[in-house]
Amino acid sequence: MAYQHIPAMPQEVLHYLDCKPGRAYIDGTLGGGGHAELICERIKPDGTLIGIDQDADAIENARARLQPYKDIVRLYHGSFTEIPRFLEQTGIAAADGILLDLGISQHHLEASGRGFSFQKDEPLDMRMDVRRAETAADIVNSLTEPELIRLFRDYGDERWSKPISRRIIAARKKQPIDTSRQLAEIVSAAVPARYRKTQQIHPATRVFMALRIAVNNELDRIRQFMEEMLDWLNPGGRVCVLSFHSGEDRIVKQQLKKLATGCICPPKLPVCACGRKPSVRILTKKALRPGVAEVAANPMARSTRLRAAERTAE
Repeated sequence: MAYQHIPAMPQEVLHYLDCKPGRAYIDGTLGGGGHAELICERIKPDGTLIGIDQDADAIENARARLQPYKDIVRLYHGSFTEIPRFLEQTGIAAADGILLDLGISQHHLEASGRGFSFQKDEPLDMRMDVRRAETAADIVNSLTEPELIRLFRDYGDERWSKPISRRIIAARKKQPIDTSRQLAEIVSAAVPARYRKTQQIHPATRVFMALRIAVNNELDRIRQFMEEMLDWLNPGGRVCVLSFHSGEDRIVKQQLKKLATGCICPPKLPVCACGRKPSVRILTKKALRPGVAEVAANPMARSTRLRAAERTAE
């Protein structure tokens, strides 16, 4: 099955990245390659696109999809936290724009065979990069009840984290929880029936999201990226982040606010003593959301939040 994924908010991404011919851009989460293809079209004939993804399937898909732009594309299998290494291998000191499209793709849900979807009966894996050792099954079958409660509450905003965790502990005493359908049925049984009937999402949605975030260490990777990204951007270079979870968006928002803050001296001090200047200019006063028409055409985009900023000149 072909790698399927519709890019979220493509026109907004192109606007805020300000893609121009001859410049260098990084797509740190290639996914289906939709954003990358649009960027390539705008930076040809002599620009450079560094495409990165931790999923080997995405790299192979991008290799075929971006074949018309092969002379300006460099593809790397890895994490966006490894950008310095990929820049060095490409022979570029820094980029003029970096895009992150966080979250999960349609391919992962429908065709990866790794248990990302609670609607399929697949091995409970959830690794974006299968070179990683720990799977979702490892987590579900090893964490203590308090640890499971914290995981589902903090990463999934799961209201019923306590009864779900208790049900998981009881179930795994009888047999290991190895498949996505097993876990989905356990979670559904733990959620009160009155709640299941009134919710628009499947009862296991938040638990599966929390596990995916934990397996792939997603929030720590985003924190690292946001703390180091200025080292990878040219002055005037832009960063654009699409997030799909409140925890992701919170990290992006707070770090951009911190980087956009200038003098932090006490108000009563007559002159600035800290010498601190803003290192970014925030381009989106608040997170942008997709329009009604886009959500109708691409329901997976409904929870997208876009934030963008520009590195200030030195």
